[in-house]
Amino acid sequence: MTELDARRQVLYWRLLARIFDGGEEQPALESASMATVQAAGLPAALLDPSVAVDTVVQRFPELAAEFDGLMVPPEDEAPTGEAQVRRAALVSKVLLNVFATGSGNVSATQLAQWQSDAGWFEKAMGCEPGQLRSRPGAAGELAGVLAGVEGDLVKRMQLREVLADPKLAKQLTPSMSLIEQLLRDKDNLSGVALANAKALIRRFVDEVAEVLRTQVQQTSTGTLDRSVPPKRVYRNLDLERTIWKNLTNWNPEDERLYVDKLFYRQTAKRTTPARLIVVVDQSGSMVDAMVNCTILASIFAGLPKVDVHLIAYDTRALDLTPWVQDPFEVLLRTNLGGGTDGTVALDLARPKVADPRNTVLVWISDFYESQDQAVFNGLQAVHRSGAKLIPVGSVNSGGQASVNPWFRQKLKDQGTPVISGHIRKLVTELKNFLA
Repeated sequence: MTELDARRQVLYWRLLARIFDGGEEQPALESASMATVQAAGLPAALLDPSVAVDTVVQRFPELAAEFDGLMVPPEDEAPTGEAQVRRAALVSKVLLNVFATGSGNVSATQLAQWQSDAGWFEKAMGCEPGQLRSRPGAAGELAGVLAGVEGDLVKRMQLREVLADPKLAKQLTPSMSLIEQLLRDKDNLSGVALANAKALIRRFVDEVAEVLRTQVQQTSTGTLDRSVPPKRVYRNLDLERTIWKNLTNWNPEDERLYVDKLFYRQTAKRTTPARLIVVVDQSGSMVDAMVNCTILASIFAGLPKVDVHLIAYDTRALDLTPWVQDPFEVLLRTNLGGGTDGTVALDLARPKVADPRNTVLVWISDFYESQDQAVFNGLQAVHRSGAKLIPVGSVNSGGQASVNPWFRQKLKDQGTPVISGHIRKLVTELKNFLA
């Protein structure tokens, strides 16, 4: 082992000790790491987990570019010599700040700093800040790990006290972990704290809706009806076809094209109203899916010729259709946790399947039901009626939600496999049905 290898390994051993020994300092590793960082010409702040990466970059702006793509495998030759030691110091800094979160209470400022450091970690992984966490656009197991760390920090925070102070509440950045905690605790909040909680939920809903709306906006409803003559208005004028069909009228002497017939595009569509029924299991493990699909339902509800119905259930079913266009209001009316009895939701959903060929039922659950066979029989009956059934297990970035394996196999055998993973899969399924 060369001296450079030894210096690099000292940094990584210190990192492991800090993460897995509860943040305790090992004097020998600390002093050796300090000597390594100084020898590489780097600031000592890189070894201090209480100093945010943002702060380091503000004091030493020349380091900002080195953090971008820091942990992406190089396309050409890997760094060698001193560059390898320098890279190890920067990698250690990012990993230490994101994954050595210690124990005990967490303040709003500490959570905000962690979220900022997580953004630098995501940049080091070659992503945009926030991309790997629980938002549309993220992917892979790492997203679930980051969401888990953030969720632990939120749980350790004195959330009610933070929400009661407008200055502290403003430091909170909406995330799926925070929204889950707010939805669980909303009935215990009042006054300023409740108002701040609602503002955070509203911000998160708006941010997610903006991303999902982009994915849905290409959806068309209906095919062209060629039996209907096109409207002869300028916006429907087909210039290319008009020129092509009139080329025989080209006069080379005066170099003019004489048009004796105009052609127009057909825009009338043959549409049959489609009904989208979304049934959401309110159990705590489904919060990601519930939030994303509630917002998604509101976006589809804004499309022409799409009749959207929304049902939430635990041991009781609640028809939320009157509020389907306002996901913020829907989320405030839900109650996370408790048992699950899908038969009560089926009782509400089945009468809504009036025209099976033009109906899609999206059933969002982990399928750990109190009456497995009865719920499966109900879903099977919907599928056999001709309606499209889309069972959804999870739509979070990590796709880590557990689905009852008995249900997973039964639904797969009848040709309606459970969708898990990124919400784009569900968007694609719905767009294909509505096209």
